[in-house]
Amino acid sequence: MNESVRIDKWLWAVRIYKTRSMATEACRNGKVHVNGQPAKASRSVSVGETLTVRKSPYTFTYEVCGMIEKRVSAKLASDYVKDITPAEELLKVKTIQESAFFTRDKGAGRPTKKDRRILDRFRG
Repeated sequence: MNESVRIDKWLWAVRIYKTRSMATEACRNGKVHVNGQPAKASRSVSVGETLTVRKSPYTFTYEVCGMIEKRVSAKLASDYVKDITPAEELLKVKTIQESAFFTRDKGAGRPTKKDRRILDRFRG
């Protein structure tokens, strides 16, 4: 097995990004750091390194536990990554998810004109 893998491949394989091109773009835009240093997509990542991934407005922290190049199921991918995100960031994620103020039942269709006006009034 490989001792190191390109960071964009690894981020895609462990399902942090949906596509490899999204992982490459995140690296290019400086949203991925390895051990505190900005990482290019072609940089190799090794076991034991710490990755910081910024997905606005959150910042996630991961530890590399194993090398993987091919995308596998989420259950298997969890063997290669350890989420060490600080509790404050996880709380921020949970708070924003809970503050979803308007939900529509699945299959309810598009909002009516009246629904949209109520939403617009609520949003200001």
